[in-house]
Amino acid sequence: MIRLAVVGDIGSGKSYIARSFGFPVFNADDEVGKLYKNSKVIFKKLKKSLSKYIYTFPINKNELSKAILANQTNLRKIVKIIHPEIKKKMQIFLKKNKKQKIVILDIPLLLENKINKKGDILIFVQSKKSEILKRLKKRKNFNASLIKKFKNIQLILDYKKKKSHFIIKNNFTNDGIKRSINSILQEIL
Repeated sequence: MIRLAVVGDIGSGKSYIARSFGFPVFNADDEVGKLYKNSKVIFKKLKKSLSKYIYTFPINKNELSKAILANQTNLRKIVKIIHPEIKKKMQIFLKKNKKQKIVILDIPLLLENKINKKGDILIFVQSKKSEILKRLKKRKNFNASLIKKFKNIQLILDYKKKKSHFIIKNNFTNDGIKRSINSILQEIL
C-alpha cells in the first residue's frame, strides 16, 4: 500500500486535493469532528483539562475556540488529548483499506505529531496567500486570531515544502489540479 500524505497551509485546499486523487482518504479534521460530537471519553478529558471552558456535550466549538484564544497552552492540551485518538482512528482506516493500492492521509499536524512513516510520499499543496485568505473568510467560523494560534503550533511551510516529494500548485481551478494528480500517479505507480 502506498501512503500519500497531503500537507500545506491552513485553507490551501488540502482536503479537496486529497479527495481528488480518487482513493480512500483519512481526513483527520472529519474524525476530530466526530470525536467532539460522539465521544464522552474525549469530552471528560477535555472538561478535566480545561474545566473553565468546556462544559457542554456534544463538545461545543465555541467553547473550544474560547479556550484556544485564552492562551497557547490550551491548544497544546487539546492536541495532546485528541491526537492519540486520531492515531487510533488512522490505524483502523489503514487496516480497513490494506488491500488498496493507494490511501491518502489528510492530517493537518502529520509532521508535527510524527504520524508519517519513512515511506510516505508527501504532497505539498501550494496556494497564494491572498487566495487562501479569501477562502478562509468564506468559512462560517472564520476567526483570524484562532487561525494564527493554529499556525503557531505548525511547522513552517518552507520546511514542509522541502520535505515533500511533490508540489501541487492549487490555483483553485480543476484542470491544473487534475493534471498534477495524474502526473504524480503516473510517476509513483
